Amino acid sequence: MKAILMTETGSPEVLHLANIDEPEISQPAEVKIKIKAASINPIDTKIRKNGSFYSQPLPIVLGCDGAGEVISVGETVSNFKVGDEVWFCHGGLGQEQGNYAEYTVIDSRWVALKPKTSTFSEAASMPLVLITAWGALFDKGHLKHNETVLIHAGAGGVGHVAIQLAKLKGAKVITTVSSEEKALFCKSLGADHVIIYSECDVESEIKSLTDNKGANLIIDTVGGEVFKQSISSAAYFGRLITLLDPGQLNLSEARMKNLLIGFELMLTPLLKNLNTARDQHINILNQCAQWVDKGYLTPHISNVFSLNQITDAHSKIEQGHTTGKSIIKM
Repeated sequence: MKAILMTETGSPEVLHLANIDEPEISQPAEVKIKIKAASINPIDTKIRKNGSFYSQPLPIVLGCDGAGEVISVGETVSNFKVGDEVWFCHGGLGQEQGNYAEYTVIDSRWVALKPKTSTFSEAASMPLVLITAWGALFDKGHLKHNETVLIHAGAGGVGHVAIQLAKLKGAKVITTVSSEEKALFCKSLGADHVIIYSECDVESEIKSLTDNKGANLIIDTVGGEVFKQSISSAAYFGRLITLLDPGQLNLSEARMKNLLIGFELMLTPLLKNLNTARDQHINILNQCAQWVDKGYLTPHISNVFSLNQITDAHSKIEQGHTTGKSIIKM
């Protein structure tokens, strides 16, 4: 089968299209899937640059997200059958094969039926960002109806689904973006207020929009200085959830505000084999599939690449200006 191999760490040029052996079912609970599309996420570029989470030697196949059709099942699999259309977030971290490939084999526990109304490309674009946004908003952030949430980088992969999930909860959504075009995009998703951060002081805008109270919940998808600034934009007794390492901090203001500060890394259950947490990932995908089919939740794909365009795809992601998601269509 065709697959993209990461042969060393470095620039996008270390990714090569190659022919490798098809994976085959070796355990009774596994399913074999013909991958129709895979998502490209920032974690893919970080692994490519810095190396995998495991000591397994190169080459490896990247790509956590995928969608495709079940083409065979193990002897104990009862929840899927040949022909089922599925989506999943599995592999691609350096140990198990990722989804920059034409086929994969996965334990059936970590697969879910994709939304009926979604194309394979749309389905492939969503698992990682949905699970991340859900974890930050609900599992860690405890977002409630009528609360105000500030979502940084609302036009990004996580941000654009976080806006939609927050509105489904009945929250007031403020988001930050880099351009008027992205502002219009976020408003189309339901954002109540959009701040173009290059044109104003974000902290002052947040205070103005919240009657000087600050946001009840802040989702930081950027890290660094954005995390530090978010402390000032948070309400007393608010919550600040970050997806990234905030670096060295002076937390005196956060302490005075009695902030709850948390971290969201949806990869932890995959990396540490935490099966109960992975069960929750599947619950999230099943719930979100219902919302997608009802038209409440819509992914946005800005770029579609083929396997032989993988270097261009990674370069585009690293520029940091993608709206929504980029995918590989097999």
